[in-house]
Amino acid sequence: MNVSARGHLAMLLFSSLVAGSFSLGALVANDLNPAALNWIRFLIAGIVIGVVAILTKGVPRSAVVAPWRYLILGGLFAAYFVLMFEGLKTAAPFSTAAVFTLTPMMSAGFGWVLLRQITTRRMAVALAIGAFGAVWVIFRADLHALMMFRIGQGEVYYFWGCLAHALYTPMVRKLNRGEAPVVFTFGTLIAGFVILSIYGKNDILEVNWTELSGLVWVTVLYVAVFASAATFVLLQFATLHLPSAKVMAYTYLVPSWVAIWEIMLGHGAPNFLVLVGVGFTVIALLLLLRDDRSIK
Repeated sequence: MNVSARGHLAMLLFSSLVAGSFSLGALVANDLNPAALNWIRFLIAGIVIGVVAILTKGVPRSAVVAPWRYLILGGLFAAYFVLMFEGLKTAAPFSTAAVFTLTPMMSAGFGWVLLRQITTRRMAVALAIGAFGAVWVIFRADLHALMMFRIGQGEVYYFWGCLAHALYTPMVRKLNRGEAPVVFTFGTLIAGFVILSIYGKNDILEVNWTELSGLVWVTVLYVAVFASAATFVLLQFATLHLPSAKVMAYTYLVPSWVAIWEIMLGHGAPNFLVLVGVGFTVIALLLLLRDDRSIK
């Protein structure tokens, strides 16, 4: 398996793990404020990745050169997570999911500006098909639900978060100086933790951590270890070997993975028409799997 194929495999796993955070996070959304939730997830994820880095690659002195790079990346990802939960306070889940489908297109734009990565006509068609399929799944093939979509304050908050997420992807490749993904991720997590410690100091101090329910801790551990530590490494690995637009195109699969998570959690299966949307996202990804040497 070549490095490009491993990048695609990494993003396939990435999308499934991210989807789990949506399903589990919805169960405890009102039990912990956004800053505190993301502060603890960055802390735990940083410890996990730090141990892995030390036991495998180690942390070379060269990795701490120009630490401002980690502040930029950590700030972008911390902004995305905080704005996502801020948006969910007032926006319906299907509305924020619809905003999320804009991320690959925005990432393609940033990829061109920062790295001169060209989005070919075939890639543009694939991205459009993927966006259509994702929206189809999000709105459960219900035209009335789509027509009811409204842009409110929550959607605006989340849009800015998605913008930060889209910018993060090409910035990883631009700022990386040869560091291994696990080492670079460690630096990003430390920076994000420091930023959130300052930004959310009051919210963090208000939380009585000993009284949180078991479900909250299960969710926190999942988003920290699987939806943060693991996905950060997977995303950075893929970003170093695939164009930004291809990397972020895998976000189109998230709604489909969420449907699978909902089935596993006993929340029911989607109807047949929703599966049509899943089919469109698969078609889009198959188009993107074709090698495109001109944009690598």
